[in-house]
Amino acid sequence: MDGEDLIRRLAVALAIGLLVGAERHWRERDEAPGKRTAGVRTFALVGLVGGIVAALAGDAEPVARAVLLAAGLFALMAALVPFALREAEAEGRFSATTSVAAVGTYMLGALAVAGEAQAAGAAAVAMTAVLAARESLHGLMARITWVELRSAILLLSMTLVALPLVPDVPISWLAGINPHKVWTLAVLLAAISYLGYLGVKLGGEQRGLLLAGAAGGLISSTAVTLSNASAAAKGGPAGGLAAGALVAGLISCLRTAGLALLVAPQTGRELLPALVAAAAGMGVVALLLARQRAPMTEGPPALGNPFEVGAVLRMAALLGGVGALAKLGAEQLGGAAVIVIAAVTGLTDVDAITLSVPLMVPAVIDAEVAVQAVGVAVASNIVAKAVYAVALGSGRYGLLFVVGSLAGLAAGAVVLVAAP
Repeated sequence: MDGEDLIRRLAVALAIGLLVGAERHWRERDEAPGKRTAGVRTFALVGLVGGIVAALAGDAEPVARAVLLAAGLFALMAALVPFALREAEAEGRFSATTSVAAVGTYMLGALAVAGEAQAAGAAAVAMTAVLAARESLHGLMARITWVELRSAILLLSMTLVALPLVPDVPISWLAGINPHKVWTLAVLLAAISYLGYLGVKLGGEQRGLLLAGAAGGLISSTAVTLSNASAAAKGGPAGGLAAGALVAGLISCLRTAGLALLVAPQTGRELLPALVAAAAGMGVVALLLARQRAPMTEGPPALGNPFEVGAVLRMAALLGGVGALAKLGAEQLGGAAVIVIAAVTGLTDVDAITLSVPLMVPAVIDAEVAVQAVGVAVASNIVAKAVYAVALGSGRYGLLFVVGSLAGLAAGAVVLVAAP
C-alpha cells in the first residue's frame, strides 16, 4: 500500500481507539488523573499500536505476521494487566471488561490497517454500544428468568443448528410442502412474538390501558380482548378496556401487514393499504373512547412465553397443515377453497394463513386469491374477537368493541374493494 493509503488506515485505527476509549473514560470521568488504568488516550494509543504492528507485518509470511501480531498483543497485555490488577484490588471489584476491550481495540486497529477498515469500524461501533449498554444489559439479566433465557438459546439453536438440517425441497407425501420454509416461518414468527413478550415484560408493570393493549397486541390481540372482557365483566371501565382491546387489534393488523411484506412482498404491498385502513378505523374509535380518561390499570395480560419448544412445534405443524390443506384445496377445488380455509382458520389464527398462502403464488394460486385469503382471515379473526367480547364482557364493553371492530372492517373493506 502507498503512504497515503497507510495514513488513512492508521487514522481509522486511531479513531477506533478514540471511540472505545471515550466510553471507557466517561465511566470513570470523576476519577483523578492517574487513578484509572486506561482512558481515552490509552485506548487511542492501543488502536494505533495495533495498526502500526499490522503495517509492519503487512509484507511478511502468514506465520511471521501472526507471530508479530501475537507479540504486539502480549506486550500490550504485559503493560496493562499489572495496572488493571492494582486498580481492581484498590477498588475491591472483579471485572475484565476494560482489559478485554483493550484486546479488542488492538485487534480492530490491526484489522483496519490489514485492509478491512469498514468492517473494523463497524465492529468498533458495535463493541462500544455493548460497553455503553452495561446498565441495560445488567438490568435485563436481573429481570429475565431462566425459562426466558433458555428460550433465547433455543431460538439460536433452532436457527443456526436445526434449520440447516431440515430438507430444503418439496416433499411429495406432504402435499409438496417445503419443510425448510415451514420451519423458517415458524421460527421467525416465534422470534417476533418472543421479542414482543420481552418488550412487554421489560416495559414495567404499570401502564395505561392503551399502552397495555398495544404491547399485548404484539403477542396476542385475542388474549388482550379476553382479558379486558373479563375485567369489564367484573366492573372495570368498559370504555377504557374496549379501547385497549381495539388498540391490540390495531397492532395485530399492522403486524399481519409486516409479516406479509416480509414473506411475500408483492402480496404484502397489495394488503398494506387495507390493513392500515382497518387499523386506522379501530384506532379512531379507540382514541374516542380513551378520551374518557380511564384510570391506570395493570399492564398487558399475563401471557405465556411464546418461544417454548412445544409452541414452535405446534406453530410449525399448523403452518404446514394449513399450507398443505390450502394447496390441496386450490388444486382440487380452485381458489374458492382457499378462501373458505382462510375463513375457518382465521377464527383462531391469522398468522398461519398470512405466512403460508402467499408462498403459493404463482405456482398454485394467483396473487389476487392470496390477498383475498389473508383479508378474509383477518376479517374472520376480528369478527371472532367481537363475539368473544359480547359473550364474555359487560354489555357496554361488548357494544363498544363491536362498534370499533365494525369501523375497522368497514374501512379495510372499502379500501380493498376500491383498490384497482
